[in-house]
Amino acid sequence: MLSFSSRQRYFLYRGITDMRKGFNGLSGLVRQHIDHELLSGDVF
Repeated sequence: MLSFSSRQRYFLYRGITDMRKGFNGLSGLVRQHIDHELLSGDVF
């Protein structure tokens, strides 16, 4: 279940991606394009 909170920030990647990349591949997109700490509690 996805719930929204004012304590978290939400980031959306607008480029094309393949969801079959799994956690490692998708977290790599965050590191490469968003330049934000993955374990900050925010939602990507």
